Formats: sequence, C-alpha cells, structure tokens
Amino acid sequence: MTSQTGLVTRPADRAAGRESEERARVAIWAADPITLTGLTQTLTARLDVFVAGDEHPGDVDVLVFAPERVDAAATAALRRAVARWSAPVVLVTGDLDRSHLMSLVESRVVAVLHRSAATEQRLMRAIDLAARGGGAMPPNLLGDLLRQIKDLQQDVLAPLGMNSASMTPREIDVVRLLADGLDTEEIGNRLCYSQRTVKNIIQAMTSRLNVRNRPHLVAYGLRTGVI
Repeated sequence: MTSQTGLVTRPADRAAGRESEERARVAIWAADPITLTGLTQTLTARLDVFVAGDEHPGDVDVLVFAPERVDAAATAALRRAVARWSAPVVLVTGDLDRSHLMSLVESRVVAVLHRSAATEQRLMRAIDLAARGGGAMPPNLLGDLLRQIKDLQQDVLAPLGMNSASMTPREIDVVRLLADGLDTEEIGNRLCYSQRTVKNIIQAMTSRLNVRNRPHLVAYGLRTGVI
C-alpha cells in the first residue's frame, strides 16, 4: 500500500494569514491517486478548511485517512501516518474488518465514514467534530468497540489488577497525587511509601506507557479518565 498525501493547492491561502490559521488544517492520506485527488479537490473548494501539505506535518488539526479497506496493512500505514501528523483521524473506507477496531482507536481514529456514504456534508461534519476534540462513530461500530473493551478488561487487564488505562490501583494513586502537585517525598508520606518506591513506580509507568516525563504522565491520566 503506497502512502499518498494532500498538497496545498491554493497558494492564496498562504497569504491569508490570520484567516487561514482560523480554518481547520487538514492532511489527507489515500491509498490511490484517484481518491486522493477527489478528497483534495473537495476540501480545497471549502472556505472553512485548509488542506495542508508535507511542509509542516506537526501543524495539522485533522488527518483524513482513506484506505480502500481496513486490514492489517492499512492499520500499519495508519500508525505510520499518525506518527508523522500526530492529529485525530477521520477514517473514510469502503470495507472495515471490525477486529481492527481497537487498533484504530489506539491510532487516534475518532470518526468513521463508509466511502459510499461519505458526502461532503458528512465529511465536513466529521472533520469539524475531530478538530474540536469530538468524534462520530457509527452506533454498530461503537457497540462492537465497547464489547471489545469489556473483553479486554475481563480477560486481560483484570487478572493483572489493571484497568483500561493499564494502571494498577497504586499507580493511579501516585498519578492523582502528581496531578495535585505533590513531589516524590510528599507522595511517599501520603501513601506510606519510601521515596525510592515512589520513584520506581513513576519510572515503571513512564517506561511502560511510553510517556516522556511526569507532566506527560499526568496528561495521560487525564486523557484516560483515571484523574
């Protein structure tokens, strides 16, 4: 599967300055040139979005990801795309293997549109929701996803004493106290742990959860709902 990305096709937008910055900046990935061209032309004709190219991948609000079908190859391509653009994803596809739902959510997919039903209006609504931190998942897919999360909790995490945030109860206690602004010594005093134990707990979490530092760990706790 070959990655394709949208290009800036309206140079006048660059000179628009403040007006351009107020638009949702959208990057496009498509599995084939025809789909890429169609999505690019549709979105560049809009006044409320700005189609971004490859020049500034970090400055993108939403990634529109359009594979022909969602399979193992597409989910691998999605992970690479998200690593590059680091933005919430609107998925447009003609065929979705539901066994990949968890992988899609982990890769920041917040909205799913079937290609046959992806009208301009629905696509723009999904982009707008994604840019504002929301999402739009079809009810049938949402039901499947919730069942998969429940199975994960019961069959994998619960036997390990963890939850959907992949944290143990004592790790959650530490993260909550970090969020309250307590330092290592204060957390140890509050939980009756040594400072070394607190440091080991934090180090284990940052390594396992792939977070950079304590503020990032607190942000992860907020995002997963444990704080």
